[in-house]
Amino acid sequence: MAYSGQVTVGGAPDVHELSDLIISKVAVGPMNNNAYLLRCRATGEQLLIDAAEEPATLLDLVGSDGLASVVTTHQHGDHWQALRAVVDATGARTYAGRDDASGIPVTTDVPLDDGGTIGVGRITLTARHLVGHTPGSIALVYDDPHGHPHVFTGDCLFPGGVGNTHDDPAAFTSLLDGVTAKLFDRLPDETWVYPGHGDDTTLGAERPHLAEWRARGW
Repeated sequence: MAYSGQVTVGGAPDVHELSDLIISKVAVGPMNNNAYLLRCRATGEQLLIDAAEEPATLLDLVGSDGLASVVTTHQHGDHWQALRAVVDATGARTYAGRDDASGIPVTTDVPLDDGGTIGVGRITLTARHLVGHTPGSIALVYDDPHGHPHVFTGDCLFPGGVGNTHDDPAAFTSLLDGVTAKLFDRLPDETWVYPGHGDDTTLGAERPHLAEWRARGW
């Protein structure tokens, strides 16, 4: 079955099978958070993006092959409720944006700056620091050598707009400027976007609306 990116809390994961990487998406918790398990096909190494909620669900997704790393996209509590349990069960290394690490109540082993990289077996993810939703939010970019890029945006970019900046015009401008410069200006329309909540999208689907978002201010 083709990957749709549509998942529901309590439902089955949806699996996006790429040439070198398998991405499993699951929805967890009362805020319908997305968590993503990335598995390198060549080595079997696994990385989890956002141990948001429901540790049993996430550990079942990980399975018996272990978990090397967990990345937390930003410091908001709905994105790390299961982090302690998952790390305790797996011994995984923890990553987060440097400017958000102090707001996550599990020690960040590797703080990430803009352009920092994370290895998942033979796969490399590149962090993009985006300021506005939180001070240290990061997106993670996988530039698939066999196809188009894939980007995990946390709460910085969704279908229909950027993340919540709480009616702060400066924060909104910062976030939209960052998303524009570091994602839309660098990556092609085919880039697949995996957000922190809800359905997936592509940069091409959202690009025509950038001026509209700026004009409306959210």
